[in-house]
Parts: sequence; C-alpha cells; structure tokens
Amino acid sequence: MSEQIVMTKKNYEDLKKELDHLVKVKRPEIIERIAEARSHGDLSENAEYDAAREEQRSNEGKIAELEYKIKNADIREENTDTSYVHLGSTVTVYDGDLGEEAVYTVTSVTEVDVMHNKISVESPVGAALLKKAVGDEAEVKCPDGTTYTLKILAIN
Repeated sequence: MSEQIVMTKKNYEDLKKELDHLVKVKRPEIIERIAEARSHGDLSENAEYDAAREEQRSNEGKIAELEYKIKNADIREENTDTSYVHLGSTVTVYDGDLGEEAVYTVTSVTEVDVMHNKISVESPVGAALLKKAVGDEAEVKCPDGTTYTLKILAIN
C-alpha cells in the first residue's frame, strides 16, 4: 500500500504543471542534446554526451518522483479557520527552553522550505502543532527521544 501524501489543491496543480514541463519540454531538449553529442563521434571521451546522459537520469528521476506524489496525493481543501492549527496555518510559537519566538507555516511534505520556516505536517513540530489552539502547549517529540514544549501565541 502506498503512503498518502497530504497536499493542497494548489500544490497538486503545481506538481502537475512541473511534471508536464519535464515531460513535454525538458525531456525532448535532453534527447536532442544526446543526439547532438552522439553525432560528434567517440562516446567514451565525450563529456557533452556524459553530461546530457546524467541530466537525463536526473530528469527521469524527478519525473518518477512527481508521478508518485501525484498518484498518491491526498488533496485537502484550503482552510482559513484560525481557531486551530491545520495544513496552511502560520503559527507563532514560544520556545521556553530557548527563550525565543518562532513563526512556522505548516505545509504538505511537498512544500517544505526550511529556509522560509515552512514545515511539514508530518515533521515532529508540525505534527505536535496540529489541531492546537492559541494558548495551547504542544509537546514536540524529537527523533532522539527527547521532548520540548512550544506555546502557541498566534495562528494566522
């Protein structure tokens, strides 16, 4: 049984667009570059050919990954309710151990962007925050077995 990948309708559509581009635009471009490189003769010392083949492997891997995500998508409706944390919520929390606030956006696994504090609903922090309200405390279970607590200050 395949795992279901939780995502929004917008994220699902974005993945379909990216897949379409990789299959209909990038794949033919790479095939053309491989054919061009082959026409230069000896493939054993042809860096252009090797680079094109490597790009082809990478592109086909990305296509397979996107097809898997699309096939196993569990599409959730956009929710604007700010009374509790859900997929798409932006949450301000206070970490008492560190003595600082942090703001996270709870996203699907396909939208994670750690540099912009977009965390997965399946991550330890995301899972702990789900269904909590302002004023609630969320106990985060770390992979090493330790725990810490985040207090929810705001939900947008």
